[in-house]
Amino acid sequence: MRYLLNTEPGPLQGRVLAFAHRGADPTRENTMGAFRRAVALGYRYLEIDVRTAACGTLVVFHDESLDRVTDGTGKLREKTWDELSRLRVGPAGRAGDADARLVRFEDLLTAWDDVHLNVDLKDAESVAEFVRIVEEHQAHDRVLVASFHDARRRRTVQRFTRPVASSAGWASTALFVFLGPLGLTRALAGRAADVDCLQVPVKQGPVRVVTPGFLRRCHRAGLQVHVWVVDDPVEMHRLLDMGVDGLMTDDAEALAAVMRERSLWPQRGAETPEDAAEDAEDAVEDAGEAGDVGGP
Repeated sequence: MRYLLNTEPGPLQGRVLAFAHRGADPTRENTMGAFRRAVALGYRYLEIDVRTAACGTLVVFHDESLDRVTDGTGKLREKTWDELSRLRVGPAGRAGDADARLVRFEDLLTAWDDVHLNVDLKDAESVAEFVRIVEEHQAHDRVLVASFHDARRRRTVQRFTRPVASSAGWASTALFVFLGPLGLTRALAGRAADVDCLQVPVKQGPVRVVTPGFLRRCHRAGLQVHVWVVDDPVEMHRLLDMGVDGLMTDDAEALAAVMRERSLWPQRGAETPEDAAEDAEDAVEDAGEAGDVGGP
């Protein structure tokens, strides 16, 4: 089964995918605490970022610098994993919180066997180690390769021994946004033939990216559209009504509630309506327990 379980004949066929952006817990982004909470809420798609430490370890982290979200300073690439493993993400009061530690990509990949990772490769050095880890664990169907750099994405995908899903870089996406309305979608589809989706913001500066026309053009080209980062329930409903294929959020509870209203929750396919109802009840209970332990 490929990464996008909402494609035929996947268990989520025809349904919208919900992504927990960096774990959807801004106070401790890209940490096991955030990821465990999202999974407990019912998410099976996690959007993450990876960077390479000085020792070659692949670390789940967004920024080039440690200063914004950790109690450390300097650039991540200048630190070894031994040094990084001692840092904590979030307020100083979490210094002793094991769930607020930085995470190695391999540890996250192996934490659950039914969770899919949307992986943004933040540096060129991450390519080889990312491929090695995915190949070692035969996790080709559980990862999607993302990068603003099309060349980096292509270089990564070409190294795998089995197909791996990927999203277009910003250059290819911009062509769809700006040239698509000129009737060049068919010609552009060839450029994006090796990707499965476009992952875009609602707007980029003054330009509204996600429109009904944009969605129609992408769907005709066989591409899904995943939108980031959406935290407002009204906007979530508007985009879902428009026909987007996926939403990424920093507000895990809000998106889960919207998806539940639409009978799209939890995020895994159930064999029967009774199974679905039972899964939904379990997700609510699990979310309550997760909120009691290390919540925001």
